[in-house]
Amino acid sequence: MLRIRSLLLVVLCLFFVATAFGENRVPAGTAIPVRFQRSIDAAKANPGEAVIAKTIQVVTLANGRSLPKGSTLIGHVVVAQPFHFDSTPYARQKPSELSIHFDKLQAGDAQLPLNLAVRAIANANESRDAAYPHSYDDTDHVGMMKLIGGEGYSPISKAIKSDDGDVIGYNRKNGVFARLIAGAPESASGMHCDGTDTEQSIAIFAPSACGAYGFGGAFLSSSGQDGSGTFTLATRGHSMKLYAGTTALLQVTETK
Repeated sequence: MLRIRSLLLVVLCLFFVATAFGENRVPAGTAIPVRFQRSIDAAKANPGEAVIAKTIQVVTLANGRSLPKGSTLIGHVVVAQPFHFDSTPYARQKPSELSIHFDKLQAGDAQLPLNLAVRAIANANESRDAAYPHSYDDTDHVGMMKLIGGEGYSPISKAIKSDDGDVIGYNRKNGVFARLIAGAPESASGMHCDGTDTEQSIAIFAPSACGAYGFGGAFLSSSGQDGSGTFTLATRGHSMKLYAGTTALLQVTETK
């Protein structure tokens, strides 16, 4: 019986993927919120090493169909540059870099090539805090959810509002959805996030989330928005490490 159920789950997963991607591609601009499954250390990783992430909620597509929660994204390490202290007098220390490229979406035996950029990324602690409501006093039995990079909302409320009272997103049975809002992080380094006219899956991220959150001195030196599909996290003073539980709001781009 267990084997039959497992086979049925695989068949259903394949059906969802085949139905969702009748044109064998995900439309450009589609947002995909994911959680990294393994830690990656620039001091230990090697180029070509596998990187695994899974979707953290249902992903809606422009054709009205969807991708199931828990779908797997498979990528690889492109660059793993550990930190090396340069003892030359007055030397400017080179940052440690960790570059990653996602290659495909996999569900069962079905595989779909993807080219993705990072719109926003949050470290494991920031991601964990955003995944459950927080109560601020003993009278608050429901608590509030805090979206990474933006607004808070009640988990029992359907609408998510801006500070001005405008509805900017919706909390539904299958997750949190919104039209993405254009913007740039405070330490932009030339990065800019475009808005969308279509509703996207954002999970624990704010519609305006853009850049890196909770990484301290680490920064997103390249997001992959240039069409390369490769993003780079960098830091100074120590080797860059991306911990399991880190989340990201990825966005499908056209292949360069």
